Amino acid sequence: MTEQTFLQLGLALLLGLLVGLQRERTEPSVAGIRTFPLITILGTVCALLAVDLGGWIVAAGLIAVAAMFVIANLARVKAGDVDPGLTTEMAALLMFGVGAYLVVGSMGVAVAIGGAVAVLLQLKQPMHELVARMGEADIKAIMQFALITLVILPVLPNRTFGPYEVLNPFKVWLMVVLIVGIGLSGYVAYKWLGGRAGTLLGGLLGGLISSTATTAGYSRRTKDAPGSANLAALVIMLASAVVFVRVLIEVAAVAPTNFAKVSPPIFAMLAVAALIATGVYFFAEHEKEQVPAHGNPAELRSALIFGGLYAVVILAVAAAKQHFDSSGLYVVAVLSGLTDMDAITLSTAQLVESDRLSVEHGWRVILVASLSNLVFKAGIVAFLGHRALLARVAVLFGMALAGGALILWLWPGSE
Repeated sequence: MTEQTFLQLGLALLLGLLVGLQRERTEPSVAGIRTFPLITILGTVCALLAVDLGGWIVAAGLIAVAAMFVIANLARVKAGDVDPGLTTEMAALLMFGVGAYLVVGSMGVAVAIGGAVAVLLQLKQPMHELVARMGEADIKAIMQFALITLVILPVLPNRTFGPYEVLNPFKVWLMVVLIVGIGLSGYVAYKWLGGRAGTLLGGLLGGLISSTATTAGYSRRTKDAPGSANLAALVIMLASAVVFVRVLIEVAAVAPTNFAKVSPPIFAMLAVAALIATGVYFFAEHEKEQVPAHGNPAELRSALIFGGLYAVVILAVAAAKQHFDSSGLYVVAVLSGLTDMDAITLSTAQLVESDRLSVEHGWRVILVASLSNLVFKAGIVAFLGHRALLARVAVLFGMALAGGALILWLWPGSE
C-alpha cells in the first residue's frame, strides 16, 4: 500500500510539473510550475483521505481551489486586468481532478488526461490560427460531420433487415461516417496548408479527398493550358496511387482480423502505382500551383447518396455470391468501381470479415474494382481534358492496369 501511495503522489507531482511548466512559459501570473504540482498533489491527498473520511473531502478540496482562484482573479480585476481569462483556472481544476483520479481510477487514464491537458494548452497558437483560417463553409463541414456521427449514428437500429441478412442500418451509416471522416481529414489538411500547395501535396490530398474530383479538376485545366499536361498527369497519377492507401485504411477499419491476408496484393498494387507516379515526377515540371478547391465532403446529401450506394452494392455482392458463381462478383466489382471505390471496398471487406466471402475472392474483387475505377477516370480525362493529357494518362493508366492484371494472374492463391 505504501509503494502504491508513493507512486500515486509521484505521478501527481510529475503531471503537475508538466502542466505547470507550460503555464509558466505562457501565463505565469495565475499559476505556474510550482502551483500546478501542489494542486495536483492536493487532489491525490484528498482522494487518499477520502478512503477513510468520505468523499466530501475531495469536494471540499475542489471548492477550496476554486475559491482561491476567484479571490486571485478579483485582485487582478481591481488591478486593471479586466479580462483575466479562464484557461489556467479550468486547467488547475482539471489537474486537481486528475490527482484525485490517480487514487480512485486508472492511473493510465489519469496520465493520459494530464498529458493531453499539457498538449492542448501548448497548441493554443496553432489552434487559433486554424480557426482564423476557417470560413463559414468549413465550420459547416465540421458541424455536419458532428450531425452525421453524433446525432444520426447512435439512433439507428443495430440489426439486419431485408434479403441476404446484410443490411444493418447502423453498420451502413458507420461506413458513411468512416468515408466522410477520411475525406474531411483531407479537407481540413487542405484548409490548413492553404490553396497554394506543391504538386505532390496536391496529388496526395486529392487522392485522400476524391481522386475522381481531382482528375476532373486537372483535366479541365488542360483544355485552356495544354502545356500543363505533364503536371496534370503527375497529380492524377499521384491521386490514383493514394486511392490504394485509402482502400487499405478502409479494409483495416472494417476487416481488422483479415487485414493481414487481404492487404498484401493491395500493397503490391499501391507499390506499382507509386512507382509509376515516381517515374512521372522526374519528367514533370516541379513547381507550385493553385490546387483546385475541393467541396465539403461532409454534406448530408452526399452522405445519404453514399449510404444508399453502399447498401445497393452490399446487396448486389451478397446476391451475386448466393445466386451466381465468382464471375457474378466481378461483374458487380466492375460496375461499382466505375462510380465509387469506397462502397465496393467496404462491402467486400465486411463480407470477408463475417466469413461470407473468402479472402482470395475478397481482395480480387477489390482489385478488379480499382482497375475499373482507373478506366472510368481515363474516360473523364478523355471527355474533359486536352488530348495531350489523355495521351500521357493512357500510358500511365495502361501500365497500372497491366501491373494489376499481373497481380491478379500471378498472385498465389490463399485457399
